[in-house]
Amino acid sequence: MKILVTGGLGYIGSHISVELMLDGNDVTIVDNLDNSYFYTLEKINIISGREVKFIKADVRDFVCMCGILSNERFDAVIHLAGAKSLHESIRDPIKYYENNVCGTIVLLKAMERTGIKMLVFSSSATVYGIPSSSAITESFPLKPNSPYGMSKLMVEQILQDKVNSDASWRIAILRFFNPVGAHPSGLIGDAPKGIPNNLIPYVVQVAAKHRDVLSIYGNDYNTLDGSAIRDYIHVVDLARGHLQALQKLKNTFGVVKYNLGTGVGTSVLQIVQAFENATGEKVPYLIAPRRLGDIDQYFADSSLAEKELGWKASRNVKQMCEDAWRFHVRSCQ
Repeated sequence: MKILVTGGLGYIGSHISVELMLDGNDVTIVDNLDNSYFYTLEKINIISGREVKFIKADVRDFVCMCGILSNERFDAVIHLAGAKSLHESIRDPIKYYENNVCGTIVLLKAMERTGIKMLVFSSSATVYGIPSSSAITESFPLKPNSPYGMSKLMVEQILQDKVNSDASWRIAILRFFNPVGAHPSGLIGDAPKGIPNNLIPYVVQVAAKHRDVLSIYGNDYNTLDGSAIRDYIHVVDLARGHLQALQKLKNTFGVVKYNLGTGVGTSVLQIVQAFENATGEKVPYLIAPRRLGDIDQYFADSSLAEKELGWKASRNVKQMCEDAWRFHVRSCQ
């Protein structure tokens, strides 16, 4: 297949691009480099042994996106471009609605103009908000408690409405949990610009002594050790889920929705311990006040993805920590 990946030089997008290439697909990446690096392109080529095409562009540019989509007959689009920090979205909600919602609308208009009607959309478990129980299924109520989560839910509704108006579209919505780790080669991984918003990259920077201490936000959650519990999924497992969703769409019209997670909850303190055990590096931490929007625990019920996509996460927390540290060490060489 010929696949366009928006945001394809980012953390998740780069791993998806690699897996697509290794699977024999032709990949074109569109990325505006706001939160990614051009040098990642070379790393993707090295891992895959092939050359991915790259176009610097913003999905909010309708004329540009129409030109890109019309120049080549793409079979499908995997859409990841957008802002992705829950806590930043609380501080700057307009940025999230503009990037995530408006960007998707422009992309859909360009796809419609050029006759491309197969899309995999990377959504988020944040669309569930504060769930009524920990093992979240796709049928849970959708009540996001942040502008980031709301922007994802708004896009999901737009995609559903699009299919309702035109049944020839094929759309997969993937609600993934907390992606961590890196490619086992150590060539690509999570390299945020500025202060990391996610746990593992911050743990890595503290272990590397780039930062003094890890702040653990809250130790009074209703969990075994008092720290918040999340479902951490290896980024390569997540990338493989996107490939399985593409295969599903070859024979499926309409909208399908799947959770992608391990089904296992791990606390922040357990992550710190697992990282220290896996790498031998110490991670000093302190307890800080809870952050707005954080909840006690949640993890995925991904049985539907296993049943319908043949997908299941296979990598554990130890591998996630080892791969994240390997990426850091290799990046410093």
